[in-house]
Amino acid sequence: MPLRKERLKGFQAARIGRAQRQRRRQAPLVRTLGQAVGSIAVGRDPIATGCGSCSRLPGRSVESSLDRAQKKAAVATLNAVFSQAGLVVVTHNTGLTVAEVSDLRGKMREAGATFKIAKNRLIKIALRGTPYEPLDEMFMGPTAIAYSEDVLSAAKVVVGFAKQNDRLVVLGGAMGETAFDANGIKALAAMPSLDELRGTIVGLLAAPATKSAAVLQAPAGQLARVFGAYGSQGEAA
Repeated sequence: MPLRKERLKGFQAARIGRAQRQRRRQAPLVRTLGQAVGSIAVGRDPIATGCGSCSRLPGRSVESSLDRAQKKAAVATLNAVFSQAGLVVVTHNTGLTVAEVSDLRGKMREAGATFKIAKNRLIKIALRGTPYEPLDEMFMGPTAIAYSEDVLSAAKVVVGFAKQNDRLVVLGGAMGETAFDANGIKALAAMPSLDELRGTIVGLLAAPATKSAAVLQAPAGQLARVFGAYGSQGEAA
């Protein structure tokens, strides 16, 4: 009987020892999970808050790889835009609603232009090596870009929309290597479209000589800007 009791005590002691060793092995993982859950609960990134062990949690490396691939693809897409666009307009979005952004994008599509929101850091990387690289300094705060292959469409739609909604602010832009401030983009938007210009020329040809002479006496600078813009567009085509 005493021998049986001693064996029972030995089994219990061994079981308690195994349980204690298991708890010691699991303690680091429990602390790591606790730190991760605590960081997420208050809306912080576990990595940014110093939880180095969190980076070794299952799935973290896969997510990081996917994130890097997505950023790389976004930069490549933006770089292609800056390499091919005839005009890029930089805007400041100070609180447009989802519905307003959707409306603006629809108007852009109708005009053959595009409105795009992207992270400033990615845009600055994509600008490198393109004619629009000097626009780099404009990308601070909540920005967005409007662009088109022709030299007027993006400006016309953005400026027209900004006149009706003060939450969209035009900062400036460029036509290739030619940079414009906000007033320059607004002046560009006021220029006649190619169809309007053709109609004007046809009207002049059919108008009385006195009217044609009056128009031809308009300030040379104004006519030069109009024909210069379309001339550069025609050479590109």
